Amino acid sequence: MNPKWQIPRRTFLRGLGTAIALPMLNAMAPLKVLAEAGTEAAKVFPKRMAFVYVPNGVNMADWTPTAVGSQFELPYILEPLKPFKKDLLLLSGLAQHNARALGDGGGDHARASSSFLTGCHPRKTAGANIKVGISVDQIAAEKLAGKTRLASLELGCDRGQNSGNCDSGYSCAYSYNISWKTESTPMPPEVDPRQVFERLFLNGSPDESEENRTLRKRYQKSILDFVLEDASQLQRNLGYTDRHKLDEYLSAIREMEQRIEGAERFAATLPDYNRPTGIPKEFEQHSQLMFDLMALAFQTDTTRVSTFMIAHDGSDRTYPSIGVSEGHHMLSHHGNDEAKKQKIAHINHLHATQFAYFLEKLKSIPEGSGTLLDNCMIVYGSGISDGNSHSHSDLPVMIAGQGGGTIKTGRHVRVAEETPLNNLYISMLDRMGVQAEKVGDGTGKLVELT
Repeated sequence: MNPKWQIPRRTFLRGLGTAIALPMLNAMAPLKVLAEAGTEAAKVFPKRMAFVYVPNGVNMADWTPTAVGSQFELPYILEPLKPFKKDLLLLSGLAQHNARALGDGGGDHARASSSFLTGCHPRKTAGANIKVGISVDQIAAEKLAGKTRLASLELGCDRGQNSGNCDSGYSCAYSYNISWKTESTPMPPEVDPRQVFERLFLNGSPDESEENRTLRKRYQKSILDFVLEDASQLQRNLGYTDRHKLDEYLSAIREMEQRIEGAERFAATLPDYNRPTGIPKEFEQHSQLMFDLMALAFQTDTTRVSTFMIAHDGSDRTYPSIGVSEGHHMLSHHGNDEAKKQKIAHINHLHATQFAYFLEKLKSIPEGSGTLLDNCMIVYGSGISDGNSHSHSDLPVMIAGQGGGTIKTGRHVRVAEETPLNNLYISMLDRMGVQAEKVGDGTGKLVELT
């Protein structure tokens, strides 16, 4: 490779309606920066932000560490995250005031999800006149528009609905969405891995995507077959490290494609199975596919902003793989029954296991002198703390990743009681280069991040 050879950061492999963004390669970075170490190298890489939402609160006794500072032990729910303890910042004491009734009566699940990223109180209506606020992810997406091919990526595991009454007079739109582009426009999460895959890697209209998919199936070709010529030309100019990185990346795309195809074949054989093509039957397989797609989107800088609803608030999903046959929402109203609380903790532990899978994926991807996770800020949490009392204070919230070295992780911090959750979001936007004086009911930056 010519040491002076450079390619633009926004380089794609193209072919027959396909546009595959590349991971960050040495050939894309300024040579003088590559020769430097530490924080200077981190300046090359963009920061990414994501929000992973879990429903119905958690069993707080099994979530909250007893010690603050760096000398803390992860409780049962968070045990799957032990390998990433140094990458986590647990935040106790944050509240979402506008998720409370404030005179509107029941509907805590709808308010929990709709206010989680907006910090605004939703208008109580089951009609079309929904109104809540603009969510933090969409504030970032608007300001960063043009820097990536997709402004944001919304993912989920539950097929949603945006009309009808889903919670005590609140529209279903509130329960099934955490991302809001405007006060009255939700950004519904995509739950079909195939649709997400093609959004990331196909270039053109939905009709063109369908045409290309049909052509691939006819000739039994992978999406990669259409960009092989482009990839071969590129590899001839890359150094050994970049060639290896590109090979690993293209292999990961093919593996993802095969897993989605396998899920589609399995779904097609199920009698009376009405889930859309490409959605795996098993929750664990489904969520891992979605996490892998989010990691690929961040790795290629296809987007820097994403949300993922593990399930909608109020979800009554069962989890037979861990021996929980009762519905999640029903169990969350545990009435202090210890057996039910332990089952809730098992569900929470399973969700944390899926999140650990995502963090492992991010940490396995080198970026500069560190990893992709180092340049991320991934919020994981719920809009309810205890599901039985529908409490919206002392929320279960943590952040993974150092935001390019701007967040001090490996700690459990207890902030002042009733500190607005949106103060965390204001601080994250600041690290993304997005200035926002006001986000929902936020009052300022969360200084505890550093």
